[in-house]
Amino acid sequence: MATRSETTLAERKRQLVAEELRNAALMLLATRGFDAVTVDDIVATAGMSRRTFFRYFASKEDVVVRFLADMGTDVVTELAARPENEPTSVALRRAIWRPLSGCADQPNHAERIRIVVRLILDTPALHARWLERQIQWRSGLAAELAARHGLDPSAHPYPQMAAGMAMLALDAVLQQWRPGDDEHRLAELTDQAFAVVAPALDAGADQR
Repeated sequence: MATRSETTLAERKRQLVAEELRNAALMLLATRGFDAVTVDDIVATAGMSRRTFFRYFASKEDVVVRFLADMGTDVVTELAARPENEPTSVALRRAIWRPLSGCADQPNHAERIRIVVRLILDTPALHARWLERQIQWRSGLAAELAARHGLDPSAHPYPQMAAGMAMLALDAVLQQWRPGDDEHRLAELTDQAFAVVAPALDAGADQR
């Protein structure tokens, strides 16, 4: 029977392999485009086998889907961790900033992720996946907002509408994210987007 430390080590190894495959895939997608990249290209770059790739991902599209899922998890987790007395607009701004902050901290990584995001938005198949994931993000954010304000999400429109506004703000940031934008510019875009929706977010939060 495996010990806990052995299990943890095995899990960590699996995570590292998955991260290497994902990073190789995203790098290729960012530089060559979605249609030009094959699974063989990805495994060659990562120095792994096709069998290993398919142990972690169903397809190259699945790599992008997992990337989006991780972003959504970060957003919802951050909202849940925000102080209860924090204005809703601030809490949601901080939550949306969570996946972007890693980009701001690493300029080279930021540019690669920007290109991947642009690829997702401009590739119909990937954009469809993006929209699907946004529905899941909104659901998670709405549940957290309902709990935060003591609202019944099935009876009150605020949680769903507030979550939708946060996602619209994120969309605005991603659409305006330009080549070479540094940490300060990315933060500025996020602040501008939430300045637009903040009055509605904070006024609606007071309704019961």
